[in-house]
Amino acid sequence: MLAPMIVELGHFTLVLALMLAAVQVVVPFWGAARGWTGWMALAAPLATLQFAAIAISFAALTWAFVTSDFSVKLVFENSHTLKPMLYKVAGVWGNHEGSMLLWVLILSGFGASLHGFGSGLPLRLKAHVLSVQGLIGFAFLAFILLTSNPFLRLAEPPFDGQDMNPLLQDPGLAFHPPFLYLGYVGLSMAFSFAVAALIEGRVDAAWARWVRPWTLAAWVFLTIGIALGSWWAYYELGWGGFWFWDPVENASFMPWLLATALLHSAIVVEKREALKNWTILLAILAFGFSLIGTFLVRSGVITSVHAFANDPERGIFILGLLAFFVGGALTLYAARAGTMEAKGVFSTVSRESALVANNLLLAVAAFVVFTGTLWPLVAEMAFGRKLSVGAPFFDKAFTPFMLILAVILPLGAILPWKRARLARAARPLAGAVALALALAALAFALGTGRSAIAPVAAALGGWLVFGAMTDLWLRAGRRPTRLKRLPRADWGRAFAHGGLGIVMTGIGCLTAWNLEDIRVVKPGESYDLGGYSFRLASVDEVRGPNYVARRAEIAVTRDGAEVGTMLPEKRFYPVAGMPTTEAAILQGSFRDLYIALGDPQADGGYAVRTYVKPFANWIWAGALLMAFGGILSLSDRRYRIAAGARRPAVAAAAATPAE
Repeated sequence: MLAPMIVELGHFTLVLALMLAAVQVVVPFWGAARGWTGWMALAAPLATLQFAAIAISFAALTWAFVTSDFSVKLVFENSHTLKPMLYKVAGVWGNHEGSMLLWVLILSGFGASLHGFGSGLPLRLKAHVLSVQGLIGFAFLAFILLTSNPFLRLAEPPFDGQDMNPLLQDPGLAFHPPFLYLGYVGLSMAFSFAVAALIEGRVDAAWARWVRPWTLAAWVFLTIGIALGSWWAYYELGWGGFWFWDPVENASFMPWLLATALLHSAIVVEKREALKNWTILLAILAFGFSLIGTFLVRSGVITSVHAFANDPERGIFILGLLAFFVGGALTLYAARAGTMEAKGVFSTVSRESALVANNLLLAVAAFVVFTGTLWPLVAEMAFGRKLSVGAPFFDKAFTPFMLILAVILPLGAILPWKRARLARAARPLAGAVALALALAALAFALGTGRSAIAPVAAALGGWLVFGAMTDLWLRAGRRPTRLKRLPRADWGRAFAHGGLGIVMTGIGCLTAWNLEDIRVVKPGESYDLGGYSFRLASVDEVRGPNYVARRAEIAVTRDGAEVGTMLPEKRFYPVAGMPTTEAAILQGSFRDLYIALGDPQADGGYAVRTYVKPFANWIWAGALLMAFGGILSLSDRRYRIAAGARRPAVAAAAATPAE
C-alpha cells in the first residue's frame, strides 16, 4: 500500500512545483514593478519551496527504481531486479523522463541557492533573477507533465523490467549526466542575471561580480562532466578514442566554450566597465546553446549513443521553449542595447585587448562546432542530401583557433590594464619561451621526426604551464615567501591555464605517437607492439550480476620483465539483448596499454585490438586540474556574491563621519 502512495506523492509534488513556479514568476516581478518590498521578498522562499517540492518528487522516483516498483512504466522500461544498486539509482536519470526531472531539480536548486548565497544582492535585482528562473522552471515542468510524465502507471505490473541500456551501466555514466546537467542548467543563472539586467537597464561592475561566481560554478561542473564523458567513451566503447565529435558531445562543448568566454569578458566588465553588450550576449547564448543541446538529445533528429532519441513532438516543444527564451532575451537585448554604455577606454596592446581576442577566438570556435554539428541536418532538410561531418573537418577548422588562443593566454595574463608596451611586458616570459622550445625539441627527438603535431603540442603546452608559473611569480613580486599569500583566484587561474596546457600536450602526443595493432590471436600465442610483448594465456566464460561475459587473460612483459596482466571482456546482457566491450587498460604516467577483445574466429582464435597510447591520462588529468582551478577561484572570498556586494556598503560606511 505504501508503494503507490509514494509514487502518487511524487506526482502530486511535481504538480505543486509547477504552481509554485507560476507564483514565483508573477509575484516577485509584479512586486519589483510596483516597488512592493514584501512581494519581492517572497521570491527566495518561493524558490526554496519549489526546490523542496521537486526534491520530494525526485526522491519518490528514486525510491521506485531502488525498490523495483514495476507498476511505474518508467521503472519497467529502464530497470531490472538483477541490476546492481548503483545502476538502479543511475537508472533514474538514464532515460528521457527521469533526466528531465533531474534537470528541473538542479534548476530549482540553483534558484534556491540564491537565497543563501545572494544575501547581498539588491532586492529588486534578486526578484527579477528569481522571476526569470521561475519562468524557466515553469516551462520545463509543464513540458514534463504534458509530454514526459515519469510517474505514468501500468494497469498490470509485470514481474520484471526490461533493463537499462547496457552501455549506460557503468560508473562513469552514473556520474557523468548529473555533472553535465549541473553545468548546463547552471548557466541558466547567468541567463537570468542577464535578463534581469536588461529589464532594469543596468550593467555595471557590481553586476559582473555577482554573475561571475554562478558562471564559474557552472563552468566547473561542465568541465568535470565533459571529462567524465570523454573518459567513459575511452574505456567503455572499445574504440580507443577519447573524442568523436559526436553531435551530443559537441552539444556540451559549445556551452563550455561560450561559458569560458563569458568568464573572461565579465572580468573586463568588472575591472573596466567595458564589453557590457558583449557580456550580456554571451550570457544569453551560453544558456541558449545548453537548450540546443537539450533539443539535440531529445528530439530524435540525431542518432547517437548519447541521445535519448524520443519522438519529434517533444523536440518541437523544446524547440518552442528555445525560441521563446532565447528569442525573447535577444529581443529585449536589442531594445536595451543602447542603455549599456561602455566606460572603459583601452589601447590595442592591453589586457582588455587580450581578453577581447580570447573572446573572439572562443566564440568563433563555438560557431565552427555549431556549423559542423548542424550542417548535416540542414543539408538533409534543405537539399535532400545526406552528409557526414566528422573529425577531419573539426580538426582542421577548430584546432587553429585553439592554437592561437594558447599563444595569447600567458601574455594576456601579465599585460597591464588600459595600456601596455608589448616588448616590456613580454620580457619576463623569456624563460617560459625557452623551456617551451626545449620541450618541443625533446618531443621532436622522441618522435624521430615522424610528425610535427607532438612538438607543437609540447611547445604550446609548456608555454601555457610555464607562462602560468611566471604569472604567479610576478604577482608574488618575485619573492617565494609571498606565493602563499596570493589570492586563491590567482592560483585558480594558474591551475586552469596550466591544466589546459597539459590537455593540449596529452592530445598532441597521443595523436602523434599512438600505436595500434589488430589481429587474430589463439590462446598461447604472443605478439609485440611498441616494445611490449603480449601473450594470450586463456579465454574463459564468466558471469556477472546481470550479464555473461567472455574474458581474456593477457600477460604483458617488456624486455623479459613482467609488466602486468590485462583482462578485457566481451559482455552480453540477456535482458536487453545487447553486447558491450569492456576494454582492459594498464595505466601509466606516460602511457596506457589498451586491449579490446573481439569476437571468436573460425580457426579458434579471437580478434584482439591493442593500443599503446602515450600521455593518454594527461588529457583527463589536465581537465580535472582546470576544474580544480575553477574551484580554487570560487573559494576566493572576492568571488562570492555577498562579499562583492558588501564592498560598496563597507566603503560607504567608512566614508560616513561618526556622530
